[in-house]
Amino acid sequence: MTTSSKLVTASRHSTRDYREAKRDWSQRLLMPAAAAIAVAAAPMARRAGAHAAAARITSGRRNSNIVGVGIAEKTVSGKPTGVLAVKFFVKTKFPKSAVPARLMLPKSIDGLPVDVEESGVFRAFRRKTGRTTADVAMPNPRERRRPATPGCSIGFRIAGDQFVMGGTFGALVKTTRATYILSNNHVLADENRLTLEAPIYQPALLDQGDIDTDQIAELTRFIRLRANRYNRVDAAIAKPSRTTLAGKDVLHIGPPTGTAAAEIDMMVHKFGRTTSYTAGRVASIETDVTVEYETADFTFENQIIVIGTGGQFSDSGDSGSIILQRSTNKAVGLLFGGSSSHTIANHIGNVLRSLRVRMA
Repeated sequence: MTTSSKLVTASRHSTRDYREAKRDWSQRLLMPAAAAIAVAAAPMARRAGAHAAAARITSGRRNSNIVGVGIAEKTVSGKPTGVLAVKFFVKTKFPKSAVPARLMLPKSIDGLPVDVEESGVFRAFRRKTGRTTADVAMPNPRERRRPATPGCSIGFRIAGDQFVMGGTFGALVKTTRATYILSNNHVLADENRLTLEAPIYQPALLDQGDIDTDQIAELTRFIRLRANRYNRVDAAIAKPSRTTLAGKDVLHIGPPTGTAAAEIDMMVHKFGRTTSYTAGRVASIETDVTVEYETADFTFENQIIVIGTGGQFSDSGDSGSIILQRSTNKAVGLLFGGSSSHTIANHIGNVLRSLRVRMA
């Protein structure tokens, strides 16, 4: 685990202890019953005490108020403590007096600190309305751009569907043979529902893109989203119709300078279709989350959590944005969802390996 040098583990505990505890509780609380029972059986047989209580708390069923289980800094009364904790992310944080005993979370797990943080509901961040919160002084990401550039509006079309959507062109990636537009599965492939070679538009049809003149690419590859199991990435690529139709400079930021592993407390920034330029701080790099999509709830393991500095880091329509380390402009994550307070991203290394590409 790559953490901030400022954070310490609990006495006599290793990062492995945190990971095992996080995994055990994630399986019990985030996975649907059938999957949770299968994957949790072995760890539950090995452990006792606080861990064994999980079976009584959930009875093999997911607690719908819990949307994430991760490793992050513990806070007390809103103030950081400098100590790593197993953190539970909840839609709503209730007073202890209002929580039934069967749903009460432990104060510690085998001696590891526990923290509970309100995050709201985690959703995939594609947009079906034209609203935007972008700063008017920034480049307009919803304009037609040639070449299309990372940070701008992008989307697909389903013939006969009255709805259109918009997401964000994340980055330009490549193989030895071609270059591709990188974004999310739900931005380019409509949550597994589109076929390869489906047309991709810039700007998205939601942002007044034209079906006849604004197709710039075709869907080339996507990583399938799967229910009832852990996912690692929400990712897809599309091949531009001509290489001159897509560039690699992120709006307002410039070109990515490579990749880096995210670290807790790393300062990051991004440019997206809805909120344009925002900056934030990495709060966790190993959080399992359940995210609401149109077709299903999907659970992801070991995701990055980003908290905005000075305001909201992202919103619906920013899905697909590349997240970069502010000091180096190295790519660290691919944004795909979150809430009004928390942003979720895939680790960029997992994205590139899954799609068998590298940064252009």
